[in-house]
Amino acid sequence: MNLTPLDICIFSIYCVIIIFIGLYVSRTKKGEKKNSTDYFLAGRSLGWITIGASIIAANISAEQFIGMSGSGYAIGLGMATYEWIAALGLIIVAKWFLPIFLKMKIYTMPQFLEQRYDKRVKTVMAIFWLLVFIFINLTSILYLGALTIKSLVGVPLIYGVIFLAAFAAIYSVYGGIKAVAVTDVVQVAILVGGGLLATYFAMDKLGDGNGFLQGFSNMYETSRDKFHLILKSSNPGYKDLPGISVIIGGLWVANLYYWGCNQYIIQRALAAKSLRESQKGIEFAAILKLFVPLIVVIPGIAVYSMGIELDKPDEAYPWLLSNIMPVGVRGITFAALTAAIVSAVATMLNSISTIFTMDIYKPILHKTASESRLVNVGRLSCIISLTIAIIIAPLLTNIDQAFQYIQEFTGFISPGALAIFLMGFFYKKATANGALLAAIGSFVFSGLMKFLFPDFPWMDRMLIVFILCLITIVISTLIEKKGDSKFAIELTPGMFKTSKAFNIIALIIIAILVLFYLLWW
Repeated sequence: MNLTPLDICIFSIYCVIIIFIGLYVSRTKKGEKKNSTDYFLAGRSLGWITIGASIIAANISAEQFIGMSGSGYAIGLGMATYEWIAALGLIIVAKWFLPIFLKMKIYTMPQFLEQRYDKRVKTVMAIFWLLVFIFINLTSILYLGALTIKSLVGVPLIYGVIFLAAFAAIYSVYGGIKAVAVTDVVQVAILVGGGLLATYFAMDKLGDGNGFLQGFSNMYETSRDKFHLILKSSNPGYKDLPGISVIIGGLWVANLYYWGCNQYIIQRALAAKSLRESQKGIEFAAILKLFVPLIVVIPGIAVYSMGIELDKPDEAYPWLLSNIMPVGVRGITFAALTAAIVSAVATMLNSISTIFTMDIYKPILHKTASESRLVNVGRLSCIISLTIAIIIAPLLTNIDQAFQYIQEFTGFISPGALAIFLMGFFYKKATANGALLAAIGSFVFSGLMKFLFPDFPWMDRMLIVFILCLITIVISTLIEKKGDSKFAIELTPGMFKTSKAFNIIALIIIAILVLFYLLWW
C-alpha cells in the first residue's frame, strides 16, 4: 500500500491526537503524586463508555484484522462465532463474575486467588501470567503488528517494532491505566471507523459502484459456501471450529477464561466507579462485539468473492487496503490498524506492571514500599518488559507455526484456570491444594490428550480437560475432608441482581445472536 502525502498527513494527525490525549489525562495537579490506585486502577473512576471501548481496543489487534480476515477468506463466516459468542460471554462475566471481583476490591486476578485460596496459588499464577504476557502476548503483538506494517508500507521490521513500542510507551508508561483507557475511546472510534470504511469500499467494489447493500447481496450470492457458522466435519476448517462445539462446547472455556479471568481484559472493569458502571461498560463491549465481524471477517470473504488468488489467506486484508482503498482513506485505515496494535500493546504493558508490582514486588520483595515507589516500580517494569519484547520480537521468523503454538499453549492452561476461578466462586469446599492440582492437571491432561489423540479438535479437548479439572478439585476436597473453606466467598441475596436496562439489553443481544445462527446455520 503506497501512502500519499495526504495519507501520511492523516496518519500523523492521528498519532499527535493520541499522544496529546494520553499525556493530558496523565497530568497531576501541582504538588500531587499518583498513588497505586490512581496508576493501576485510575482511582476507580472509569465510566461505562471508557470501560467498554477500552475492552474492545485491548482485544482487537493485528491478529484480528489480518488473521481473522485471512480465516474469513479461507473458512468464511464461521470465524465470526468467536466474536458473537464472546458477546454472550461478556454478559455472563458482567452478571456473575464482576459482583464478586468488585466486592473483594482487588487489583489483580492473582490477588483474588490469594484471598480465595492462598499465596502459593497466587504466586504460581502470577508468575505464569507474567511469562505469558511478556514472552508470548506482548512479543507476538509487536511482531505481528510490525510485520503487518512492513507488508503494507515496506518499513523494515525492526523499525516497525520500535515505532509501535515507543508510540504505546509515550503515554501508557507515565499515565497508567487511565491514560490507556481514555485514549482507547479514541482508538476504538478510529479502528471501528477505519474498519467500516474498508468494508464499505470492498462491498462497493463487489456491487459495481452501487453501494454497500448491493455489494453484500452479490457477495452472498457468489459465496454462499462461506456463510455457515456451524461447520460440517468435511469442512477443512472443522479442526479449528468443530461444528456444534462452537456453541455448546469448548469455545466456552476459552471464552469465559479470556473475558472473565484475564487481567489483560478485566482490569478496566476493576477500575470502574461502581458495580453498575462496570456492568454497563461490559455490556457496551458486548454490543460492540456484534459489529466486529463486519470489520475483521467480512473483508476476507469479500476478497474471496472477488476471485482473488492469494499465496496465503492472511494476505487478504493487506491486499484489500492496497488495491481497493482510495487516496486519503488509506491513511485512515492505516491509522485504524495502528490504533488496534498500539492499544493492545499499551494494555498489555499496564497489565504486566500491575501484576508484577502488586503480586510480586509489594508482597514478596518490598512489603513496606511507599505509594510513589509502587508507581515508579510499575513504570520501570513496563520499560523492562517492553525492552525484552523489542529484543525478542524480530527473532520470531516462523510466526505461522509460532502463532499456532501460542493458541495451543493458551489452551493448555485456560481449562485449569477457569476451573479454579469458577470453583472459587461457587464451591465453598474448594481448597488451595485442589486448585494447585487443577493447575498442574490442566497441563498434564492437555499434553496427554494431544499426544494420544493428535487429530482431536483442540476446542473439544479444552472442554474435556476443563471437566477433568473440576473433578480434580472435587476429589481433592473429598480427600482433605475440611468442609467449607474459611476463605469461601459469601454469596449474599441479591448479589447477582442486575438493573432492568441491563436485562433488557442482554435479552436483545441474545435474540440477535439467535437470529444470526438461524440465518447462517
